[in-house]
Amino acid sequence: MFKTIWITAAVILAVGWIIYGVWRIIDYFQEKKRPKPTTKHLQQIKKSFDEYAKKMEDYKKPTYKRDESKNSANNK
Repeated sequence: MFKTIWITAAVILAVGWIIYGVWRIIDYFQEKKRPKPTTKHLQQIKKSFDEYAKKMEDYKKPTYKRDESKNSANNK
């Protein structure tokens, strides 16, 4: 009798853990499908970064004319 109670308890415990594992896996995949919540702060940062990236696309490096007389004097 005592042996049967322990075997029954072990089987119930094992089935419980299996059900819990399946539930965790299902929950994980559902969580993956949901969109991630975004805050106002994060949206502002993304917007400012996009504006900065557009500015950098239009940025042109300033060019300077070199004075040949100074360069030749330094090389001597």
